[in-house]
Amino acid sequence: MSEPDTHVVVIGGGMVGHRFVEALRSRDAAGAHRITVIAEEGRLPYDRVALTSFFAGRSPDDLILGEDSLWHDPLVDLRRGVTAVGLDRSSRTVSLSDGDDLHYDHLVLATGSSAFVPPVPGHDLPGCFVYRTVDDVIALEKYVEQRRAAHPETPVRGAVVGGGLLGLEAAGALRALGARPTVVEFAPRLMPLQVDEGGAAQLTRMIEDLGVEVRVGTATASVDDEQTGRVQSMAFADGERIATEVVVFATGVRPRDELARTSDLPVGPRGGVLVDEACRTPDPRISAIGEVACLGGATWGLVAPGYTMAEVVVDRLLGGEAAFPGADCSTKLKLLGVDVASFGDAFGTTPGSLEVAYSDAVSGVYKKLVMSDDASTLLGGILVGDASAYASLRPMLGRPLGVDPSVFIAPETAGAAAGLELPDEATACSCNNVSAGQIREAVTDGGCCSLADVKGCTLAGTSCGSCLPLVKKLVDTELTRAGVSVSTALCEHIPLSRAELFNAVKVTGLTTFTAIIERHGTGHGCHICKPTIASILASLGHGHVLDGEQGTLQDTNDHMLANLQKDGTYSVVPRIPAGEITPEGLVVIGEVARDFDLYTKITGAQRIDLFGARVDQLPAIWARLVDAGFESGHAYGKSLRAVKSCVGQTWCRYGVQDSVAMAIRLELRYRGLRAPHKLKVGVSGCARECAEARGKDVGVIATDHGWNVYVGGNGGFTPRHAQLLAEDLDDDALVRTIDRFFMYYIRTADRLQRTAAWLEEVDGGLAHVRAVVIDDSLGVADDLDAAMARHVATYSDEWRDVLEDPEKLSRFAAFVNDDGHDDGLRYVVERGQRRPATPEDRNDPRVEIVDAARRPVLVAGTTLEVRS
Repeated sequence: MSEPDTHVVVIGGGMVGHRFVEALRSRDAAGAHRITVIAEEGRLPYDRVALTSFFAGRSPDDLILGEDSLWHDPLVDLRRGVTAVGLDRSSRTVSLSDGDDLHYDHLVLATGSSAFVPPVPGHDLPGCFVYRTVDDVIALEKYVEQRRAAHPETPVRGAVVGGGLLGLEAAGALRALGARPTVVEFAPRLMPLQVDEGGAAQLTRMIEDLGVEVRVGTATASVDDEQTGRVQSMAFADGERIATEVVVFATGVRPRDELARTSDLPVGPRGGVLVDEACRTPDPRISAIGEVACLGGATWGLVAPGYTMAEVVVDRLLGGEAAFPGADCSTKLKLLGVDVASFGDAFGTTPGSLEVAYSDAVSGVYKKLVMSDDASTLLGGILVGDASAYASLRPMLGRPLGVDPSVFIAPETAGAAAGLELPDEATACSCNNVSAGQIREAVTDGGCCSLADVKGCTLAGTSCGSCLPLVKKLVDTELTRAGVSVSTALCEHIPLSRAELFNAVKVTGLTTFTAIIERHGTGHGCHICKPTIASILASLGHGHVLDGEQGTLQDTNDHMLANLQKDGTYSVVPRIPAGEITPEGLVVIGEVARDFDLYTKITGAQRIDLFGARVDQLPAIWARLVDAGFESGHAYGKSLRAVKSCVGQTWCRYGVQDSVAMAIRLELRYRGLRAPHKLKVGVSGCARECAEARGKDVGVIATDHGWNVYVGGNGGFTPRHAQLLAEDLDDDALVRTIDRFFMYYIRTADRLQRTAAWLEEVDGGLAHVRAVVIDDSLGVADDLDAAMARHVATYSDEWRDVLEDPEKLSRFAAFVNDDGHDDGLRYVVERGQRRPATPEDRNDPRVEIVDAARRPVLVAGTTLEVRS
């Protein structure tokens, strides 16, 4: 490879800048371009779209984009924590905040945008934040924690100015931090740029049911400190005032076009560097991409258009003629647990357009499709509460659907959309602008034989991931057409799928890994088939998970019957069915936490998590809890985690059924039920849905006539809303329905497949599952009932079983040949409890690091004498 003859300087280390570098290095086979990236933040480029997941347990490192190897490329120099402060176009030089000057052959402005803060009085008080970067959300989290520590008896009140996409994400962040947020929107409805009045009304109802106050048509007049030096209240233009300790401004963004303005590059009337369809400024040596670029009179605030611009500039640098094709402004997000999608001409502005709408306020669903005047061509749509049809609909924009539009939105027929054939030119992945034809070509001509191959070849599904089910379906269909058998093998050692292996083990009655691998596989097994076989054996009721060979098959958490944490200790979660607990039980948990110096946290599933237990402490902790009547909560297993409940009709004036009693009945019935993935259940005593049942694998909602049961709801990184399976069931019919649903899922799902993904993949979807579970279409109902009855009859608490078995107890030692414990653990005492110390703590003068016995070890980077 010859020495590069072109130096490309990229100003901006965000998502679009990262995509530009990634694309140029992958396509510049000759190595003709050397790249320097100037990144203002001190972090590697990260996924800003996923910021809210930071509050769901992800760390900043989890958000890092792409492969770390890109930044070790000898032709790429990433300069972090440095700002471009000047641009001299005549000498082609960029001046940096560290005093350095960089000469460029081509300059790419990818500076993005900054959060706009309206100039209301008090906007700069301590307690005011924006929601734009990782540092922003970390600062917000720390401030809320400080306020919560100042008055632990009352929740922190927060306010978000702005009810758009970012504002609702910020409200979700405040809610995740335990604050009580109010969303203040100047427009007459939430998300005014994405949803219409019908969608906004449904969205508002659902968000308010989650405990978030919504004020629309409201202008913020001031933020006030009431002479305390920090935020205390907000005043509105109508004279009303609310108390708040935290204010997050999410009122839009402004392009970071300062360099362009100071170097006389033209900018748009509302900001942004003016560029042509090749993303070039009037200076041919300078391009602009992403949110800082003003193209066609507009700036684009979504990542997909920015990625397209990056690809256009790369193509031009390499001698191509690519041009910006226009932007796909479709959006699909999960805001505060509510699915929202908007695409195409969502507001029906096309002359003669028709609207097909479905609304169900009880189920929390609003769907609208905008069609051409002959009702054949899809022009746009809005989906609120259930956006499962989005993946099939968005690629069909501007094309004839070929079926009645109601197929996509009516509750009984929505699953039929999945079978439609996408034309080659339809976009399958909007983030990376990958068409269905490109995916098919990757299989037929590119030699790709799996979803992973296609992702690596086309980048489809590598950004937000919402298109992955569609991409997988395209890949599998094309492989089948090519005569290639799509392997469903569990792994290289087991040629059967998990469902096939489950049935084989059930029929043959084999009870050990050795016997199963000899009969149905080859070799010695791996990290895939070993825990899968362990799960199957547990699901079939073949003994304790640590019996004999089974103990060696388990993942780390199952192996220790506790959850491994980042510092090497474990957390212990006793079962608290439906969250109902006696004062005596609370006292015991408190005493255990105090005596073993464990960090305590009430979980989102109405249980109490005890963190920081050493391996050798686990049996002693379990013994105390078991003696007090507690048992394992199975927080470590792919099994039932918990059944969440509101207080129901016993206490709540809105409750219509006893949700607590039903939740306890369900949790005690399904405790210890092993499955392909974890299972979560919620029971709400009325349609106000305080138990968030429709975000669970099984959700039960009370009606005046009985119970409605919903299935396939999952949270996490690929959230799904549960779908209605059956209505107005009595208590016994409800239990029987859930029994059969769980057992059918356990027998037929793939390894580590959540119920939501299973429903999407099973032939016939929800309609098929309903026929099996309700109508016994396969004639297996009696067998499913019997399997659940066996599980209930043979349940035994795994903690108690270990305590009563010396051989199992011997596993729980810190060291193989030593009865001692690990003294190398280091902690920080914070808010009255200890947490694991991090490397950053060593340099923080405010932090005192202690050992497991709370003895001082390190302060401000200086080693202290250890005192007893």
